[in-house]
Amino acid sequence: MMSALPPPAPLSPLPTPTPWRDLFRAPQLSWRWLPVFRRNLLVWRKLAIPSLVGNIAEPLITLVAFGYGLGALVGQVQLDGAAVPYILFLASGAICMSAMNAASFEALYSAFSRMHVQRTWDGIMNAPVRLDDVVLAEMLWAAFKALFTTTVILGVMLVLGISHSPMLLLAWPLLGLVGIVFSSIALIFNALAKGYDFFTYYFSLFLTPTMFLSGVFFPRDQLPGVMRVISDWLPLTAAVELIRPLFLGQWPAHAAQHMAVLLAYAVIGFWLALALTRKRFRS
Repeated sequence: MMSALPPPAPLSPLPTPTPWRDLFRAPQLSWRWLPVFRRNLLVWRKLAIPSLVGNIAEPLITLVAFGYGLGALVGQVQLDGAAVPYILFLASGAICMSAMNAASFEALYSAFSRMHVQRTWDGIMNAPVRLDDVVLAEMLWAAFKALFTTTVILGVMLVLGISHSPMLLLAWPLLGLVGIVFSSIALIFNALAKGYDFFTYYFSLFLTPTMFLSGVFFPRDQLPGVMRVISDWLPLTAAVELIRPLFLGQWPAHAAQHMAVLLAYAVIGFWLALALTRKRFRS
């Protein structure tokens, strides 16, 4: 006589997706981001010299090649009705571009390595550290790298005598804000990436157009109407419009509007990056 078959095991319930309101809840931040930041600093100290050379070599080569080479042909450019030496025009935009690139590289390739390849974030969160604090630490660390890089470049510009305006002291905290903005945006793509190749989309479709549309290499007055409207709301444009007048010893026009653009990109970018990172770690 055949024995009765055992009853089938109950099916495990399918995982339910995390509600979007939970992913986008307010960041839960504490001072526990500081040890994560310090950990990145201690690791970076071992590679500080090659890292510094890599970050400042390209912008300085661009400044010398275009500023002195092309600048000898262009001479001066018209900016708000005034003639400005091209080397000064380029330097004031290139330092913003350097902050953008340094923050983006750190918040993409280095952060992705710590998050996905090396699983450093997983190890950190075994301690009483929230994911929110880790993401904040990564954002601030990338911004610090950007500020450190642009400080060195700014020092080289002062040595070369490109500008001696005392108002350049105000440019330093603004460059830190630029680093925060672009590290927050880059962390969005870091949360979405499956591999390093994904970052090609960010550089090709966002950073490169931003670089050429934001008035770094030529005045934005020469852009067509539609492109000019798009350019007006790019974060790098706001940075250039704030920092370039300081190189000329002038106060920026519409400073409140440009600051609002940068702050909006920083807050929305960080919040979205945090929400997407939460989703990634819960999937």
